[in-house]
Amino acid sequence: MQRVTRVEATPAALDLIERLRAKHGALMFHQSGGCCDGSSPMCFPLGEFLVGTSDVKLGEIGGAPFYMSESQFDYWKHTKLIIDVVPGHGGMFSLENPEGVRFLTRSRVYSEDETARLAPVETVPAS
Repeated sequence: MQRVTRVEATPAALDLIERLRAKHGALMFHQSGGCCDGSSPMCFPLGEFLVGTSDVKLGEIGGAPFYMSESQFDYWKHTKLIIDVVPGHGGMFSLENPEGVRFLTRSRVYSEDETARLAPVETVPAS
């Protein structure tokens, strides 16, 4: 049975991830929960944003791990996250901010077939 991913990136997002990786090295994402920078996917150098036991890893996009708070995941667990890129400025702490574009999370509800084949999320171990 082929697992259904919980997060994916559009070709435009994958291209931006590669450009950011060339400038900053390995990357990671955390879906912002609405504080300071609104609800947007934030891109950081790998390890710069500290994930904790209240976060879950949904998967990877462009080879970069993608995290979200467990409480936010509980709200979005029935939807596939699709990370895209649009013109504008994203979160002030996100690496794409100077690029004149920003990452944007789109979503859609899983079908019944997809729900039965969902990949599990990974919890972040206590350190």
